[in-house]
Amino acid sequence: MTGPLTFCCLLFSALTLNITAGYLTVSIEPLPPVVIGDTVTLKCNFQTDGNLREIVWFRVSTQVFEGGSAKQKIFTYDAMYNTSYSHMEDHRKREDLVYQSTVRLPEVQMEDDGLYECHVGIYDRSSRDKVILASGSIILTIIVPPKSISVVAANSPAPFSRYEAQNFTLVCIVTGAKPAPMVYFKRDGELIDVVPTAQSSSSVGDQSKSTSQEKSRVSQAGLWSSQVLTSRDLDDTKLQKSLSLLEQEGKLARLGQDGPKQGWDQRTELDPEPTTELIPETVVSREFPRWVQSSDPLYYFKQQQQASGDGTMEVRAMLTWSLNPQLDNEALFSCEVNHPALSMPMQAEVTLAAPRGPKLSMNPSKAKVGDTVRITVQGFQLGPSASEVFPEPMFTWTKVGGHLLDGSEQHDGRELVLERVPAELNGSMFRCTAQNPLGSTDTHTRLIVFDNPRLKKGKEHFIAIDAAVIQGSLTLTSMLLLLSFTCEMT
Repeated sequence: MTGPLTFCCLLFSALTLNITAGYLTVSIEPLPPVVIGDTVTLKCNFQTDGNLREIVWFRVSTQVFEGGSAKQKIFTYDAMYNTSYSHMEDHRKREDLVYQSTVRLPEVQMEDDGLYECHVGIYDRSSRDKVILASGSIILTIIVPPKSISVVAANSPAPFSRYEAQNFTLVCIVTGAKPAPMVYFKRDGELIDVVPTAQSSSSVGDQSKSTSQEKSRVSQAGLWSSQVLTSRDLDDTKLQKSLSLLEQEGKLARLGQDGPKQGWDQRTELDPEPTTELIPETVVSREFPRWVQSSDPLYYFKQQQQASGDGTMEVRAMLTWSLNPQLDNEALFSCEVNHPALSMPMQAEVTLAAPRGPKLSMNPSKAKVGDTVRITVQGFQLGPSASEVFPEPMFTWTKVGGHLLDGSEQHDGRELVLERVPAELNGSMFRCTAQNPLGSTDTHTRLIVFDNPRLKKGKEHFIAIDAAVIQGSLTLTSMLLLLSFTCEMT
């Protein structure tokens, strides 16, 4: 009894093993972020001891519809109708087989970013009609390098102040990047040690230092010295005003606080010019501030980012410090960007430069009475390191000893237009003042107005006509008087 029973149990166990369902494991090889425009190959690996039924690849839409996210089928392999893949054939062996299915995405774009799924099905070993399913997924991340980078000055154009320290801000604008890049500033090739503000993002990176270091620098930097310049041009009048201003303030100004009252600067700028002022055309003046500040300023950093409609980011990084025209003039500032899609940093640079020696042009060069004259700033005398005046300067035109032709005291803009100039403007001198936060400069030009032969000829013609009319009127009057006298005699 015992022998046959034991044999039956062993036979039942063998049958159970023969009909055990097969197993299936699926995984997708991970991928690092992919730069837009590159070709990507997704690899789905699966291991099984069964017979392959199908492989289906899906791209999962980011939009959520009723019932879940929408799936777009991008690849299908059906073993019933396609047996061309030799590495997927069973070979009639009941052993573990490893397969791989690949999908190639050429020149990926932003819309290819997202979730991908690989679904694999095998036949159950116990029944040909039953299919075992398994899947794996991967998130494909598309990164985009910045499209553009530029450096501008905030609040430009802005005036120059001789008596008040001014805060100055450089803005680095980076567009078209995904994800947001890390932005940092350099001065003359050296990384600037900055103090991040509360609104600054975490991508300040290497530019931020520890709190203790920041406190120690705050106690040393950002202070203005009350000393007066002695190595530059000295103007007793301006020097006295500057000294009186410092005495009135009675304390040092800190970065971000209100400086001296603007009334001093406005009163100085608006002093009326004497009518007897004589200025040769070749004189070019350059004014310098009457204060000195620390040579080690405190730089404040703030970064803002905003998402664009195409999924990329626009980043604005701002560097603010108290400007020192003596030290900052012709200093090279660069904004650099690190991004995983870039093999090397992307940068934009500007050289701070005060306006110097404006070059004026007059059209027409020999103006005649009645002409429209245009006086234009063509450019500047630039230093060895500057290629342009930065930040953009302000231009103010005035007439020495009087008002402009339209009756105004001054005109703003790069060009001064004098319409239908009269002969009275002959010999008039016009001053052009160009200024930016780094300095101010004046230049003058004299207007010479020549007689206009056409107007003179036309005037003589009208005078001749008027004389003929008057002579004819006198003749007619004489004839009428003679006729009246004749009638009375008769």
